[in-house]
Amino acid sequence: MTNPFKKYRIDRLFFHSFAIIIILVIAVTAWTSYSNSSKALVQTTSHYQQRLLDELNNEITTRLDMIEQISLSTSRDNELTTFLLNRQDDFERYRKRVSVESALGNLTYAIPLIQGIDLYMDEPMPSDGQSYIQFRNIRDLDKQSWARNLVKSDFAWSGEHSIPSVQGDIPVLSFARKIMNENDYLGVLVVHIKAREIRALLTGNSSGSNRIMADSAGKQILSIGETLEQSEWSKWIDLKSNKSGYVHIPGDKDTGNTLLVYSRMGNSIWTLIEFTSWKQITASSLELAEWIGLIGIGAILLVLLLTHYLSRQFSKPIKQLVSAMRIYSVGGHKEELPSDYENEFGYLFSGYRKQTERIEELYLSLERRYEQQRKAEIEALQANINPHFLYNMLDQLNWMAIEAGQDELSRILELMGQMFRIGLSNGASFIMVSEELQHIQCYLEIQQLRWGDGLEYTIEVEPGLQEAYLPKLTLQPFVENSIVHGFNKQRSGHVSISLTKVEETLQIIIDDNGAGLKQPEARTHRRHTGGYGIRNVRERIAGYFGNDYGVTLSEREEGGTRVEIVLPLLTEAPAQILTASLAAKEG
Repeated sequence: MTNPFKKYRIDRLFFHSFAIIIILVIAVTAWTSYSNSSKALVQTTSHYQQRLLDELNNEITTRLDMIEQISLSTSRDNELTTFLLNRQDDFERYRKRVSVESALGNLTYAIPLIQGIDLYMDEPMPSDGQSYIQFRNIRDLDKQSWARNLVKSDFAWSGEHSIPSVQGDIPVLSFARKIMNENDYLGVLVVHIKAREIRALLTGNSSGSNRIMADSAGKQILSIGETLEQSEWSKWIDLKSNKSGYVHIPGDKDTGNTLLVYSRMGNSIWTLIEFTSWKQITASSLELAEWIGLIGIGAILLVLLLTHYLSRQFSKPIKQLVSAMRIYSVGGHKEELPSDYENEFGYLFSGYRKQTERIEELYLSLERRYEQQRKAEIEALQANINPHFLYNMLDQLNWMAIEAGQDELSRILELMGQMFRIGLSNGASFIMVSEELQHIQCYLEIQQLRWGDGLEYTIEVEPGLQEAYLPKLTLQPFVENSIVHGFNKQRSGHVSISLTKVEETLQIIIDDNGAGLKQPEARTHRRHTGGYGIRNVRERIAGYFGNDYGVTLSEREEGGTRVEIVLPLLTEAPAQILTASLAAKEG
C-alpha cells in the first residue's frame, strides 16, 4: 500500500486528515448518543407498554371469563337439557323451545357484551331470521371454521368473524361449548360477543396502537392497527411460558425493525401483543443525533479553516524549494531561497544550496569524461569490426586451402569459422547448450587433427537440456586447459564432458586424465590462455548469478582434474541479467 505522505501534497493531507478525524469523532459521538438513548427509550417504552398490556389483559380476561361462566351455567340448565333430549311431544317441545328462547334472549338483553346466541341441536325447530337467538342443525356445525377446535375440547373460542343481524353483518367473537348430559352429546351452545367491545378494551386509551389478542395456542383472535403476520411474530414468543416480555424483531428494507411487547399471565389464556415501529421509538434519539451532527458540521468548518491556514504555512516553503529546483540550470539563473528559517525548512534550503554547488562541480567533471567516453566509443566500434573481418578472412583462407588440395587445413579453417560464428552470436551473452556443445566439439576436432589418434573425448547430455541456456564460451577455457596443460607431457589423453539436471540447476562436469592441478615441474609455455579463461568464466558466473553458483576444480583419485560447474537451469535467454547485476553493483 502506497504511503499517502509520499504521494499527495502536504496541504491536502493536512486538510483532509483533520477533516476526516473530526468527521469520525462527530460520527462516533452521534452514533454513541443515538445508540445509548435508543436503548434507554426501548427499555422504558417496553416497560410501560408491558404494564399497560397486563392491565388490559386482566380486564379482557375478566369479561371473557364471565362469558365462559355464563355459557357453562346455561349448558347445565335442566330446562335446556330436557329440551335437547327431544323426548316430548310436539306441543310440549314447542313450549320448551319458547321457554329456552326466552331465557337465552333475556341473557342476551341483560349482558350488553353478548350480540347473540346460537344453539346447535338435532331436528331444530325453525327460527325467526331476525332474532338474536338461532336454533341450528348440528349437522351444519362443520361449516363453521372454529368447529374443528371442539374435536379435542369441550369448549373453544373463535377468531373474529361476522354474523347477520337486523343492523347487517356484525363482527363478533364466538365462544362455543358442548352440551353434555351424562355421556350424551346433546348439542353446542355458541355465544357471540361484540368484537367492537373487545377491540375497544384492547385499544384502551392508546389510539393508533398496533395490537393482537391471541389464545393459548397462538391463534390470532383479534387485531387492531398494523401488525405483523402470525407466521412472523409467533416464532419470537414462547406461548408455553406464563411470563411477559419484549423482543426486538429485525426487519428488512420495507418493514424495518419492530419492538414486540407481549403480556402472558398465569390466570389467563390470552396473550396480548403490541407492535411498535423502531423508527417511532428512536425518533427523539435520531433528532438528538442530528443536532450533534449540525454542531459537528460547524466545528468541522472552523477546524478546516485552521488546518487550511496551517497547511499553507507548511506548503509555502516547499513550493519555494520546488520552484527553485524547477528553474535551476547549470550556469543559469538561480532563485534565492529564504534564509530566515531556523527549523527543518532551513535545513532543506541549506542542503539544496550545497547540492547545487556539488552539481556544478560534477558538471565540469562530466564534461571532461564525456570527451573520454567519445574516444572509447570510437575505439569500441573499431574493435567490433575486427572479429567480423577475421571471420571473413578465415572463410577466404578455407577456399584457398580447398583449391590447393589441403583438406586437413581446410577442415581446420572451417571448424574455426564455426567457432567464431558461435563466439560472435550476434552479440548475445547467452546461447543454447546445443550451440555451446557444437563450439566445444569444433575445438576438440581441431585438437584431434593436431594430436591424431592420441586425443579422445566423450560428451553426455541428459535429455531435455539441449534447449537450456548458459553463458557462451563456458566450457572451452576448461577443455583448453586440460589439453594444453594437462596433456603437455603425454602422447594421449581423454576428456569427458557430462551435463545433468540436479533439482533446478544445470551441473556440468569436465574430467581429464592429465597431470592434474599440482604439477611439480615449472612450465615454460608462453601461452596463459587457460588461466585467464578460467578466471573470466568465474567472474562472469558471479556477475550473472551471484555467489550461489560457480566453478570448483579438484584432483581426481585416479589422476587428472575434475571441473564442476553449477549454473541455474534457464529455459530462455535472460536478456536483462547482465544489466540488472551491474545496476545492483553500482547501487
